[in-house]
Amino acid sequence: MARLTREQSQALTRGKLLESAYEVMARFGYAGASIERIAEEAGFSKGAFYSNFANKEDIFLQLLAGNAGGDVVELAKLLGECDEPAQLIDVLANWANNRGDDRRWGMLAIELLRRAQHDHTLGDRHIKLFRDQWEGVGQILIHKLDLAVQPPASPFYIGGIVLELTYGGISSFLKDGAPGDMVRIVLGDMYRASRSAKAVAEF
Repeated sequence: MARLTREQSQALTRGKLLESAYEVMARFGYAGASIERIAEEAGFSKGAFYSNFANKEDIFLQLLAGNAGGDVVELAKLLGECDEPAQLIDVLANWANNRGDDRRWGMLAIELLRRAQHDHTLGDRHIKLFRDQWEGVGQILIHKLDLAVQPPASPFYIGGIVLELTYGGISSFLKDGAPGDMVRIVLGDMYRASRSAKAVAEF
């Protein structure tokens, strides 16, 4: 078996630490997810942790960045295969329900941002993480649904609406399927309003 290069070994260590951080956070929350616990459950020392991440906030920001970027890539692939608006909205609603079932992502994001705001460390790195995700999803939806967008609507807000319904609310705690149902209603209304606006403009 070929020996791993230094870069491959470090990438493997980082991956295991990120997986451990997610699992530890799922059990103990952000506050209870200590660096010691993350490193120990991944099978590494604290030194290995600090060789890859600056601190606890850094590892969770990178964890969220991977999830946010993964959402944009996943939706681009899923929705790229949809030709009919009704089909696209249905696929997205089902995706929202599946993602919303794992409540840990939304809870982690909110807890991390609140803590950063409290500690006066909230900055461009935090905001850009979610801005890029919202913009990316919004651009996909505007293109695929051929939405007529008028200010203050924008890719940022349209993506944000869908992702906030998926991750940010309490709906998934109250009723199974609620995030997807709300996404279906909102996007359906957006699509119909856009069609009406275009029809009036062409008349």
